[in-house]
Amino acid sequence: GVTPTSAQGLARLEPVQEGGTVTFGSQTHPADGNCGMVLTGRERARELSRDPGIEVQLLSYGQSRAKRAFMPLAPVPAARQALEHAGLRIYDITAIKTHNPFAVNDVYFAREFDVAFEGFNNHGSSLIYGHPQGPTGMRLVIELIEELVDRGGGYGLFTGCAAGDTGAAVVVRVDTALK
Repeated sequence: GVTPTSAQGLARLEPVQEGGTVTFGSQTHPADGNCGMVLTGRERARELSRDPGIEVQLLSYGQSRAKRAFMPLAPVPAARQALEHAGLRIYDITAIKTHNPFAVNDVYFAREFDVAFEGFNNHGSSLIYGHPQGPTGMRLVIELIEELVDRGGGYGLFTGCAAGDTGAAVVVRVDTALK
C-alpha cells in the first residue's frame, strides 16, 4: 500500500542496478485487484447507465514496441499513433492517464510531448495504488472517463506498457452535454 516517505528518504535508496536510477521508491508495489467493463451499443448503454446524459466513445488506439527492456519508451509512439488516428494533438487532450510502473515512464512521456507531468494522473496511478497485473489498464481507463465526466467532458488519452517492450494507447471522448 501507500507508504509514508520523504524526499530525503527516497534519496537514500540504492538503485536496483549499479549505475541505474530506478529504486524501490520509484516503481510500483504489488497489489491485488480486479475490474470489469461493459462494452455495448449506445441504446443499451443508456438503459444501463446511472446517467444516460453521459456518452463515452472510444475514438482510436495505438500500439508499439520498443527495444527489449526499454518499456518506458514504448507508450510514446503508441500515444502518437492513437492521437493521429483520432485527428488530435496532445494539446487537444483534456485529461491524460498513464500506467506508470516506474516514475521514468511519466518523465519520458512528459519530455516527449512537452507537457508537465504534474498535469496528468490527477487522481492517482499505478505508482500510487499499485499494479495488479490484470486489471491495471482497464481500471485506469475507467478513472480517465470519471475525470472527464468531472471536468464536463472532453478528450482523454490513456497510455500503458507491458512485457518489457510493449506500449498501447487509447483516445476516448466523453460528452456530458446530452442531458
